[in-house]
Amino acid sequence: MRFRAVVFDFDGVVLDTETTDFRAWCEIYEAHGCELSLEEWADDIGTQAAFDVYGTLRARATGPLAAEDELRRRKRARVAELLDGVQPLPGVTTWLDEARARGLAVGIASSSPPDWIEHHLGRLGLRPYFACIACCDGSLPPKPDPASYLAACERLGVHPAGAVAVEDSPHGVAAARAAGLYTVAVPNDLTRALDFGAADLVVDSLESLPLAALLSP
Repeated sequence: MRFRAVVFDFDGVVLDTETTDFRAWCEIYEAHGCELSLEEWADDIGTQAAFDVYGTLRARATGPLAAEDELRRRKRARVAELLDGVQPLPGVTTWLDEARARGLAVGIASSSPPDWIEHHLGRLGLRPYFACIACCDGSLPPKPDPASYLAACERLGVHPAGAVAVEDSPHGVAAARAAGLYTVAVPNDLTRALDFGAADLVVDSLESLPLAALLSP
């Protein structure tokens, strides 16, 4: 078997949290008389702090602006509301079931904090599928640094060349490729217009690519 493990990004790959995050900030911008463009936001997808969302809002707001902590609290509450009942993206559970049936190790490499990922995996009933979660817990830098993928492979006990990465952003693709994983890009509505030329393979969704097709010699 060519591959022994699959390492998923989380946001935008397992669950569409990115659309809700963008929508929540757009609503906050609109409430302050200004707009947030997708082109600006796209720089932040798959990493951390690439775009100063609050600083930009402060510069554009046409009226009084609440403190950053308060606005971020409101944003988190709105995101939780929007995500209520949202299910995994197409093909994810099929890949997880097939990986389990074939004895592949499965992990997550993410730029998000662990409590965010653990919460949603628990809500979706997916936590048992993942043998490890390597994310921004204070010890690993965000993507495009390859550290999260290298850590995931180490914890899974596989060489990076024997693992498949599943990503939805160029930052994530860069991290996975730098770590040495075979990288499948699955762009979503927010990232579809970005450059995925560095990926080994680009597909519309995991539903259109059976895992077995990657496991063949």
